[in-house]
Amino acid sequence: MPEIVKHSIQMLHLMLFTLYHLMKPRWLLLIILPLFFSRASAQDHLPYIDISKISVQQMMTDSEFVSAYINPGEKLTSEYPAISFRQGRIHKGFVPNNYVPKTLIIKFRIKNPLDSSVNAWFFPGIYFPKTTVYKDSAGTLIKLPSILPKNEDQIAYRKLMLKGHDSMTLVLEIKMLKTYLNKFSPRFIATSDLPYFITHFHATNSQTNMMSFIFCGLLLMMILYSVSMFLQGANPEFLYYSGYALFLGLLLFAKALYSFRTTPISFFQEEYLDFVLQSAGHLFYLLFMKKFLATKVDHPGLHKLYNAGILLILVAVAAYTFLHYFTDYFALENAIENITKLLLLVIAIIFLVYSFRKWDDRLLRFLFWGNFWLFIFSLLSQAIIMFGAVTVYLPGIFRFSIFYYQVGLFLELVFFLAGLNYKNRKLLISQAQERERLKAENQMKEYEKEIAVFRAQQEERERISADMHDELGSGMTAIRLMSEIARNKMKEQTPVEIEKISSSADEVLNKMNAIIWSMNSGNDSIDNLISYIRSYALEYFENTPINCKVSTPDSFEDKEITGDKRRNIFLCVKETLNNALKHSKATEIKIDFEINHVLQINISDNGKGIDMERLRRFGNGLKNIKKRMENIGGNLTIESNHGTHTILILPL
Repeated sequence: MPEIVKHSIQMLHLMLFTLYHLMKPRWLLLIILPLFFSRASAQDHLPYIDISKISVQQMMTDSEFVSAYINPGEKLTSEYPAISFRQGRIHKGFVPNNYVPKTLIIKFRIKNPLDSSVNAWFFPGIYFPKTTVYKDSAGTLIKLPSILPKNEDQIAYRKLMLKGHDSMTLVLEIKMLKTYLNKFSPRFIATSDLPYFITHFHATNSQTNMMSFIFCGLLLMMILYSVSMFLQGANPEFLYYSGYALFLGLLLFAKALYSFRTTPISFFQEEYLDFVLQSAGHLFYLLFMKKFLATKVDHPGLHKLYNAGILLILVAVAAYTFLHYFTDYFALENAIENITKLLLLVIAIIFLVYSFRKWDDRLLRFLFWGNFWLFIFSLLSQAIIMFGAVTVYLPGIFRFSIFYYQVGLFLELVFFLAGLNYKNRKLLISQAQERERLKAENQMKEYEKEIAVFRAQQEERERISADMHDELGSGMTAIRLMSEIARNKMKEQTPVEIEKISSSADEVLNKMNAIIWSMNSGNDSIDNLISYIRSYALEYFENTPINCKVSTPDSFEDKEITGDKRRNIFLCVKETLNNALKHSKATEIKIDFEINHVLQINISDNGKGIDMERLRRFGNGLKNIKKRMENIGGNLTIESNHGTHTILILPL
């Protein structure tokens, strides 16, 4: 550049500086400045970049290029003459949302002082999928071939070729992804060092990617566990949680696999799929929370809140998709994403407040802590995205925002498992109680059936006893009376048969009364049995040489005893008394009753006793007594010691 031109530019800047401080109506300055800063002053004095000296990589400085934006749909070739460039990058940080749909135009100069041709790769950054290269020839743009690396997945790179002792002015048309993370960082890369640069570039977050893959493995185990639990119990809450874990796992896996790469899949993941997967995960999480907490019944306020959240996600994803694929309103598209995340954050805060107010609910406490730590680490992750310089000096994975988000997810997973364990334990207890209740109900129904059958049997027994008493009893009484009348009329000439008839009638009538007594359910008590045996024994020995004494407890717990047991006990006592009268030659017999957990009847006489060696003499009587006692669950004991001692024992 001639020295006179440099001095002229310096004088021009000095004049403008002086004019800026002297002029009070500052708005005039806005009119005058463009007149001095002509298009030529911003573009025509760009330095030449020597691409033959590039080693590994070389960042472009703001003094080495100018930049501008054109609106979507505008053609660079027709708009180029009117474009007003600015020195260096227009935006030092992330590209504002309203500029994202626009096309970035940069202009710079390169030279090659060597004799041979030189190649270099141009790389604008990871979120710039399409770069078109033009050569400025006296104000006319000539499109150059777009040469990409052999690996088609590296579509953001463009090869710049320059012959020996040649120079040219290049104009690049650069398209951006629809994402809020666009950051223009242009650089040149030596041709031979491109593989090394790409490997090193991809390895910048390898530690974080490893953590993501490990966490995806944990989520995969949770998915398999939830699906297995769903298949076992058909609980939809496990299916919803598996959907939540699946979409979060896909989100983290895609980020780890495609981050810091310039591939069509990574571009699709970053500008569209990321939000959709995250929204789908939150959708399933809200569905899970509704079922897991039974919000419709137990927490109606949360139920309405979660329904609103589900509707919000569906509407937001639909609007986001429409704006992304059919319009260029990225600012609105990004606003929908941010508002959706903000409202989901508000839902999380409302849940935290609600669960804190119901701190006595242990299940809500587990979910509170899980959501609390996820909320805290999500905020920390978002803060690192916005203010990345804060963590630049931290070691390894602690520099990356995704690590903190994964920590929050891990803690949420831990507390969810704790809550699930508590709920399952509580569910098992309630199921066991329900099974016991149903079992008790079934037993009660069986008891009621048995009672109904028993009552029917009792009613039938009472009917039969009543019929026997009314029909047979009156008949036998009539036979006995007529035999007595006949005997009185005949006096001394009474036949033996009439005596037998009268005796048989008395015996049959006594047996019938015993049967009627045993069949009557109103007599099913220990007290009635003792009274009946006492009355029978005293009457039985009334006109015999044996003096009968009956001893009963002063007080005892009266218990129920069925008619069958009463009848067998009575018949055993009757047979024992009959044996004593016939064979003992006793003058006294005692009957003692003992009652606690068993009914024990002791019958003792002062007769000659029983010769145990000649026990067969007594025939079937003792065998019948023993058999009867065994049939009703009791036992018989006979002792011979200064008479005969018979013990009848029946457990109560």
